[in-house]
Amino acid sequence: MDSRTSVLSAIIAALLSFIVFERFVLDPSPSTQQPQSIPSDILDMSVANYSLPPLPYAYDALEPAISAQIMTLHHTKHHQTYITNLNAALTNLQTAISGADIATQVSLQPVIRFNAGGHINHSLFWQNLAPASSSEAKFTSAPKLSKAIEATWGSEKEFKDAFNKALLGIQGSGWGWLVKVSGEGKEEKLRIVTTKDQDPVVGAGEVPVLGVDMWEHAYYLQYQNGKAAYVENIWKVINWKTTEERFLGGRNDAFKVLKASM
Repeated sequence: MDSRTSVLSAIIAALLSFIVFERFVLDPSPSTQQPQSIPSDILDMSVANYSLPPLPYAYDALEPAISAQIMTLHHTKHHQTYITNLNAALTNLQTAISGADIATQVSLQPVIRFNAGGHINHSLFWQNLAPASSSEAKFTSAPKLSKAIEATWGSEKEFKDAFNKALLGIQGSGWGWLVKVSGEGKEEKLRIVTTKDQDPVVGAGEVPVLGVDMWEHAYYLQYQNGKAAYVENIWKVINWKTTEERFLGGRNDAFKVLKASM
């Protein structure tokens, strides 16, 4: 299991079940590999039921950058579908664990990863948007982050140019992220990264500061094939106050919205 999947299991409670499986289903002794019963309280912990988090603004609050129609469909249909599929997969996973069905547990990992990633990414995305007229949408609402951005890229404009280039370079569906990266004994750095499909930013030492959805459902009804216009306008509704909080905080601060949706 790669580092991203490993860390994702720490965020999505259901993936703890794979740890549970190793600890309780199989006896680690080489002489015995017989299924063992799993304590009921551990099984209860292995599955979380997620719900759609409410938007912190009205569906039309981001117009004209993002239309009310797109926001409504994106939130109530697309995000909800990821949550519905995730909850169904977690239920199936619990059944597979209780029945010591290893094959089903393994087969469910891609489904859980994809839909959990969709839930994670969208939950972060809604929070890092704000009405263009609000104080949160001003770059000055992130004083410490803005200094770090300028130190890394030279200026706000050069940062946005680099971010836009990364977004428009995504082939197919994916996300663009500003990520704070830190490690033991290492200085914190900012990086622009892209992820494929619904892969979330959950690697060790990574804190997602800002994310932009580049799936067609995020813009096509309004911009059609004009991705460049969508990318240009998204900056008008970025919640810089939220990005500042994520930059100054840790992983738990960035992902607190997920706990609220359980």
